Amino acid sequence: MGHNAKPAHAQSTRILLGLVGGLALGLLAGGLLPESSREPLAWWIDQVIQPAGKVFLRLIFMVVVPLILSAIVLGTMEMGNLRTLGRVGGRTLLLTILLSSLSVGIALGLVNILAPGKAMPEASRQALISTYSNASRTSIERGLHSQPVATTILNFIPENPLAEAVNSFNPENTGGGLMAVMVFSLFVGLAMTVAPREKTVVLRGFFEGMFEVSMVIIGFALKLAPYGVACLGFAVAARLGFDLFRTLGFYTGVVLLGLALQQFVVYPLVLTLAGRRPLDFFRGAKEAIFTAFSTSSSNATLPVSLRVAEQDLKIPSRIARFVLTVGASANQNGTALYEGITVLFLAQVFGVDLTLTQQLVVALMCIMAGIGTAGVPGGSLPLVVGVLLSINVPAEAIAIILGIDRFLDMCRTALNVTGDLVIASVVSQESPTPNT
Repeated sequence: MGHNAKPAHAQSTRILLGLVGGLALGLLAGGLLPESSREPLAWWIDQVIQPAGKVFLRLIFMVVVPLILSAIVLGTMEMGNLRTLGRVGGRTLLLTILLSSLSVGIALGLVNILAPGKAMPEASRQALISTYSNASRTSIERGLHSQPVATTILNFIPENPLAEAVNSFNPENTGGGLMAVMVFSLFVGLAMTVAPREKTVVLRGFFEGMFEVSMVIIGFALKLAPYGVACLGFAVAARLGFDLFRTLGFYTGVVLLGLALQQFVVYPLVLTLAGRRPLDFFRGAKEAIFTAFSTSSSNATLPVSLRVAEQDLKIPSRIARFVLTVGASANQNGTALYEGITVLFLAQVFGVDLTLTQQLVVALMCIMAGIGTAGVPGGSLPLVVGVLLSINVPAEAIAIILGIDRFLDMCRTALNVTGDLVIASVVSQESPTPNT
């Protein structure tokens, strides 16, 4: 599902047109209507336009927990072929965690230093906060009563996973919430890897079915996305005017800067330390990188990545097949970086000052979400929504960035695929394996 680039491209075009149309109409309504019409306009926005726009988001909220549960379990099981490839699997896992951590570290650093969400004038920010006043107020109150670091970390291991799943988006929940669900999913995946395969066939089929059904429901939701984005874009633009565009441009620049630092600084450094020449690597990997950029799908790029790895980068096939197949879903450096910047950006826009502990929790969630992100166009959207809800930033705010998400998706997918090939290259240097 989602592997065909043409339908994905057409869908992204419709979403972009919906956003542009909604923003244009919102700007016209907010700027041209006389003062006497402002109160009726506000009523229409609050009672009709905004609720209509939330329908497609509600459909996504509905499957966030089952999607994360099934995707992380299945991704971990793929990662769990450690007994088959031994040290190759262990090094793959360590490099995946290292590169994902570095990418999220870049995200946190850039957002805290450049503060793109604070570029919006205070008056406009307050207007946006008032639109979602209940959620914003609760979010700020939670920030003032954050838990000690030790308690926060302990809560990542759930005493009752079902309770954490039920209360994942409950702002009053004092447990681990969505992060606890992710940790539980990770342990289930690891346990299923160790358990005799013949005894877990049915359970694996259950999680595969849950994942597919979740993706189908998300597909239904995305069919409504152009209309939902138009409604939500209208509501935001009618209240904020042109200040929204200045803030959005700054955000896009920060995301692209973060992706560039990972692609052209971190990856070459890792390759150099492993004894591979970065220029030779990028020359050999360019076909896979361009394919990833054009399709926005790690899964759709996988056949090209395998051929490039074996023929152009001379990576032994056993290593290439393991690392790249796992990496198509479990090594999402670009997605983790994007999610970190997006979540903290929207928190800044809504005036939510996250403590260092809360930011580290967001970072961990983004790293974990990288394992659970589907390698298809727009696959990170449900997980961004999930992380937003976990810190109680209004999830409707994601409509602000949906219109340019396709372009950013192309960029971060190229980074994801490059990261897979970097890991395969480094592991092949350290673990020579005969071709099969």
